[in-house]
Amino acid sequence: MLKNMRSDIRAVFDNDPAARSWFEVIFTYSGLHAIWAHRLAHWFYCKRWFTIARVISQASRFMTGIEIHPGATIGNRLFIDHGMGVVIGETCEIGDDVVIYQGVTLGGTGKEKGKRHPTIGNNVVIGSGAKVLGSFTVGSNSNIGSNSVVLREVPPNSTVVGIPGKIVIQDGKKADRLSHQMPDPVAARLAELQLEIEQLKKQLELENGIKPNSSRHSS
Repeated sequence: MLKNMRSDIRAVFDNDPAARSWFEVIFTYSGLHAIWAHRLAHWFYCKRWFTIARVISQASRFMTGIEIHPGATIGNRLFIDHGMGVVIGETCEIGDDVVIYQGVTLGGTGKEKGKRHPTIGNNVVIGSGAKVLGSFTVGSNSNIGSNSVVLREVPPNSTVVGIPGKIVIQDGKKADRLSHQMPDPVAARLAELQLEIEQLKKQLELENGIKPNSSRHSS
């Protein structure tokens, strides 16, 4: 337990250049307090003392503004920067050396049963305001851009941005051609509308006795 606490403190120094002393980190970093409270709550949760686990998690939420369900599984050296508004769901699994900024939600879509929250790999950075929703994996060494909404699996070594999230970099290379892995419903609907317009245009031309693609003016 003490070893894990030291590791958590070291993660703060590794990720936050504003951290100046161990005293400051221990007594003023709400993200660290939330992680420590979760480790205690998770211990009770695993012992099936669910009510005590929830009481601890709710007290931590009140004090830190960070809500971590006691059932969530968190790896080593998680760093939650600022932290206000972070929500981590019950079946969420987080790997080692993950960085989470304020306003992040690791949640479900409300449709699944059982495993319904995301699995986050190692060395993942999740930008402020990002939402990762559903039971899928965000691969190790990936970055989720601020305010992105991720609804599908993310391969390792990827950068995802946008609403809905699109892969823009994978394995160090631009991945414009990989956008099909994360469909854009807005673009799809625009394509459907364009097709409908073309069909209506052809129908009007036929009704008016105009051959499609023919010139309206003689030379």
